[in-house]
Amino acid sequence: MHLPCMSLMLFHLLALVYSCQASRFNDETDKQALVEFQTHLTENSRLVLASWNKSFHLCNWTGIICGRRHKRVTGLDLSGMKLTGVISPSIGNLSFLTSLILADNSFHGSIPLEVGKLFRLQHLNLSNNVLGGGISLGIPNCSALLTNDLSSNNLEHDVPSELGSLSSVVILSLRGNNLTGRFPASLGNLTSLRKLDIEYNRMEGMIPYSMSRLARMKYLRIAGNSFSGIFPRPICNLSSLLFLSIPDNRFYGKLRPDIDQLFPDIQVLFLGGNKFEGEIPSSLANITSLRKFDIEECHMTGSIPLSFGRLHNLEVLALAYNSLGSYSSRDLDFIGSLNNCTQLQFLGVGYNKLGGNLPPLISNLSSLLTYLFLGGNAISGSIPLDIGNLESLQSFKVEQNLLTGEIPASIGKLSRVERLYLQFNMMSGDIPSSFGNLSMVTQIYLYNNDFKGSIPSSLGNCTYLLYLGLDFNMLCGSIPGELMNVPSLVTLDISHNNLTGQIPNEVGKLVSLVRLDVSLNQLSGHVPQTLGNCLCMEEILLNGNFFEGTIIDIRALRNLRLLDLSNNNLSGTIPEYLVNLSAIQFLNLSVNNLDGPVPTEGIFQKSRNVSVFGNKNLCGGVAELKLKPCSETKAREHSSTRRKIAIGVGAAVTLFILSVMVIISLSWFKKRSSMKQRVSSNTRHMDNLSIAPLHERVRYGELHSATGGFSLGNMIGTGNFGVVYKAFLGPENRAVAIKVLNLKFHGAAKSFIAECEVLKSVRHRNLVKLLTACSSIDFKGDEFRALVYKFMPNGSLDMWLHGEEQLEGTNNTSRPLSILERFNIAIDVASAVEYLHVNYHDPIVHCDLKPGNVLLDDDLTAHVSDFGLARLLLKFDQESSLSSSSIRGTIGYAAPEYAMGGQPSIHGDVYSFGVLLLEMFTGKRPSNELFGGNFTLQIYTKLALPENVLDIADKSLLSGLRVGFPLEVCLKLVLELGLRCCEQFPMNPLTVREVVKQLYTIKGRFFKARRIVRR
Repeated sequence: MHLPCMSLMLFHLLALVYSCQASRFNDETDKQALVEFQTHLTENSRLVLASWNKSFHLCNWTGIICGRRHKRVTGLDLSGMKLTGVISPSIGNLSFLTSLILADNSFHGSIPLEVGKLFRLQHLNLSNNVLGGGISLGIPNCSALLTNDLSSNNLEHDVPSELGSLSSVVILSLRGNNLTGRFPASLGNLTSLRKLDIEYNRMEGMIPYSMSRLARMKYLRIAGNSFSGIFPRPICNLSSLLFLSIPDNRFYGKLRPDIDQLFPDIQVLFLGGNKFEGEIPSSLANITSLRKFDIEECHMTGSIPLSFGRLHNLEVLALAYNSLGSYSSRDLDFIGSLNNCTQLQFLGVGYNKLGGNLPPLISNLSSLLTYLFLGGNAISGSIPLDIGNLESLQSFKVEQNLLTGEIPASIGKLSRVERLYLQFNMMSGDIPSSFGNLSMVTQIYLYNNDFKGSIPSSLGNCTYLLYLGLDFNMLCGSIPGELMNVPSLVTLDISHNNLTGQIPNEVGKLVSLVRLDVSLNQLSGHVPQTLGNCLCMEEILLNGNFFEGTIIDIRALRNLRLLDLSNNNLSGTIPEYLVNLSAIQFLNLSVNNLDGPVPTEGIFQKSRNVSVFGNKNLCGGVAELKLKPCSETKAREHSSTRRKIAIGVGAAVTLFILSVMVIISLSWFKKRSSMKQRVSSNTRHMDNLSIAPLHERVRYGELHSATGGFSLGNMIGTGNFGVVYKAFLGPENRAVAIKVLNLKFHGAAKSFIAECEVLKSVRHRNLVKLLTACSSIDFKGDEFRALVYKFMPNGSLDMWLHGEEQLEGTNNTSRPLSILERFNIAIDVASAVEYLHVNYHDPIVHCDLKPGNVLLDDDLTAHVSDFGLARLLLKFDQESSLSSSSIRGTIGYAAPEYAMGGQPSIHGDVYSFGVLLLEMFTGKRPSNELFGGNFTLQIYTKLALPENVLDIADKSLLSGLRVGFPLEVCLKLVLELGLRCCEQFPMNPLTVREVVKQLYTIKGRFFKARRIVRR
């Protein structure tokens, strides 16, 4: 009896000893595995795990979770500890591990195969690291796995089909890697799966039918791949879905009308960035659980369903970048129905075909609305007075519409707004001072409107403002000093306005400023030296103003890429420090009063990146700038005294010689007296025009030789009063166009004088460049006059529009001009005329704008030419000898008042430009045989607008374009602009500056960005 009891006690004692020894051995195994894991980390990362030492029990180490019974490691959680290194294969020796979480670190290398030894593992999270290679084939051996998160790494290759053996897995996330190949059909075996996320990889192909077996699926995310096919039928069988995200793939087809029955409980439905088409099913409104619906950037058509108003839980409605609407007055009716959606936070319907007036009901949308996007449509009307009711609004984007009226003062109640986009509209009035209440705003874009008045000083209260765009308006007054109290400003663009005064000295406080553009205003005074304190500056544009003084010291602006100081009154020398600005890519100092030598190092070595013309006292520089040598100037100064002495002696000698020769040459002088008078008169004109200091004169013999005796083979066209030849002149054999005047034509001599008078000092990229002039006697003893221009290899706009026979020496014009090229050419021409009318010190009218007088260079940049009829208005007013009766222009293009003896006027040029604009976009000359009597190109255009605009548009313009908005709207707008220019007796005549601004606006509407950043 005692013996069996003693045997039993001995057995238990031995079992206890064995158990203790086994426990001690297994504890040591876990410890060794973890120490080995630690050695694969970088030194800094090992310091983070300093508690992993003998001083602490294993179960007290950082990130370690132990089981209660055997004190074995069951969990390892090192997430977010900024660890760097590789995952040691020793991790596979933690045989009791059920949870391995290494997320949000910087582990690299591959996932070790030894992970497959963790047969108890239930939760694996290696997300947000930089792991590479393929998905470890050891993972499918973890048969107990419930969650597997490998997202946001650099994993590549195919998804292994072996993952389909993880029958217990509930969550599988592989998003944000570089996985390729097709969707594994084996994943259809994961019948326990609730969430599958493989977004933003590089997978392709169709969704396998096996997916339809995942009846328990709640969340499916496959966006950002290249999956294709009709709306995935396997997905249509997943009626339990709550969340479906498939954007940015290649799915196509129409949305099924029974979508409410397919997904009766869906809460989030993201379909955008695919090729879906057709109408939005009204049955969507039956899914009362729907909170977020996104079908942006597809090809959806039809109207926006009014039934959306029944979705009382709706938070996000994203329909932008489609073709919804029909430019009709009822397109915005859906907005009224959305007043019932009290949870609405995001409404995006921008860049569709929505028309009609902006309804006042928009102010009654949900008080939770944070994002309102209506831009890029054809919405008219004005911003409602009660827009301030939307107090939660953070983004208000109504850009590129047809909005008019003023900005209501209540906009200042939008105290949370961060982005305010009103650009490219036709809004007017003052900018309200209530803008100063927008304390959170970071972006304000009001450019390309008709705002007047001054810039409100209250903008200085917008202390988070990053981008301010007020350009292309009609703002006046001075730049408020308060605006310099916004140190966060990155971009300040107030160009193309009528601002006066000086740049405030406080501009140096804008320490974050990267781009400053105040060009084409009427600013004056000295440029403040404090501008050199804006150390982040990359672009400075001060051109087209009246700044004076010397170029300021900006040597500290090491990031400066662009500096434009052209068309001002700056004086002094070019600072040497400019050669040390290593980042600078473009420097424009043209049309100022600078003098002295031009450097030859740094940016000045690249003549294409530097412009210094129009500074008559500059010298030196690289040869390509074609400036006079500085030594020549100095030699002239040193020899002035000797020249005076020589002149005195020479005069005496000359007097003696003349007295001897006078008798001998008397008869010859009588014979040539009339010719002498003409040449003398001509020379006086040349001297008065001061062409010689700017250009080296050319002799008749040089022109005769260069043109092969003015042969027909070198003739490239005819113009007012003469013939144009192509030739090569100078040591560089530069291609030029030589206009030889036929002095037998009445007015040819005056044409020569007018053209020289206009072109002697004007400098603009869109004006033809006069190189030199010749006034001499030809080999027959007749008077000869010619003008030499820079050669334009692409001929005239007339040749491109009407496909005339190509002239020898010009490039091929067989292809039609694209709509973008036509817009660019129109803007070029209008910009040149604006310069003549506004920015040149004496207003100049061209008097003969037409396609034949618009020349195109290599890249189709337009240059206005043929100034034979041009007039300086101030001189015209003062000199009665210039008879207006001689100003006729060209029939069809000339303003009607010219035919009635009217004086040259700025409106006459605007009228001619309007005709040119109509011709560019209809393809019909005003002299077309279709027109006659009172039926003109203008009447032809007016009768077709607005419904039949495509019927009159140049057919070559429409080739290859998708007909519809924005093409129809843009053609309508540009032709309406042409008609406004052509009004004979306008109540409010357009200025060419307004024409330029509207052309930019219309172009901006047509060539707009087609994508936005997806949320």
